[in-house]
Amino acid sequence: MAPQISVEDLSKHYQVHEKDPGLAGSLRAFFARKYKTVKAVDRVTFNIDSGERVGFLGPNGAGKTTTLKVLSGLLYPTSGATRVMGFTPHKREAAYLRRFTLVMGQKQQLLWDLPAIETFLINQAIYEISKADFEATLKELDQLLELGPLLRKQVRKLSLGERMKCELAAALLHRPQVLFLDEPTIGLDVTMQVRIRDFVAEYNARYGATVILTSHYMADVTALCSRLIVIDKGRLLYDGDFKALIERMAPYKIIKLQLPHPLPEGRLAAFGEVQSSEGLNAVLRIPRARATETAARILSEIEVDDVTFEDPPVEDIIRDVFAGGLIPTEKTP
Repeated sequence: MAPQISVEDLSKHYQVHEKDPGLAGSLRAFFARKYKTVKAVDRVTFNIDSGERVGFLGPNGAGKTTTLKVLSGLLYPTSGATRVMGFTPHKREAAYLRRFTLVMGQKQQLLWDLPAIETFLINQAIYEISKADFEATLKELDQLLELGPLLRKQVRKLSLGERMKCELAAALLHRPQVLFLDEPTIGLDVTMQVRIRDFVAEYNARYGATVILTSHYMADVTALCSRLIVIDKGRLLYDGDFKALIERMAPYKIIKLQLPHPLPEGRLAAFGEVQSSEGLNAVLRIPRARATETAARILSEIEVDDVTFEDPPVEDIIRDVFAGGLIPTEKTP
């Protein structure tokens, strides 16, 4: 079965004008402009199957949004091939435009001075949604997002979280099969982030939609995605299982101990690398492969009130990846 999304050797390059400072620089630029090539996306390849939820990560300027814009047909690729649901995105065929959506947390489609329902009705006309389908879909979205009190308020009077719920609803009225979500929870409080994540998971489960999610909030990614695609400076760094990346980048576990009485660091060091030891609390780092054995030794050799095993913070692991912990590759198993 063909993948829902296919990206092969995709590149998107820009010519950027460079100008020296001052009047002299402006004059030189007027007669002889200098340009440099910026490789926003550089020979990226990946496939995504129908119904997958994939985290698409990278630091600012890595090429994430550029890739999503190419897949949405907003940008024409410099080279390479892309296919989404059997369509070539940059051809912008009407049949394709009706089957996906792009939600960008820092941009809005809602009409600022009108109630959200007015934008919904405009989208109904644009996507040629029948009245019966429109009302049925709006009812479902209302149940999932609790839109009722918001639809007839002016958009400018909605809070950021309320506005994002309406943005998502407006983007999903035509029941797209592919969702490109670019920072959909940016600026939202923790409670609203959870609501949006739950909604995306429910939509994916209900309609089997394929989801590509970019976010700087790792809680979004860990809650929704078992697979990660990581890029930096336009190059693919990693494409594979989230847990496999954690094991590869952090082959250790964190043990947090709550002790009935303080122990010297030298005694704790017999079990692993001491990260911190303050009073009755200690944190150790031990090899992942020896976690069970070390836990048994701790429980048999010293008194403890509580023991907690954790993976290192995901934010630390991703930061190490961005800092050069992975060599750019076409595909990481």
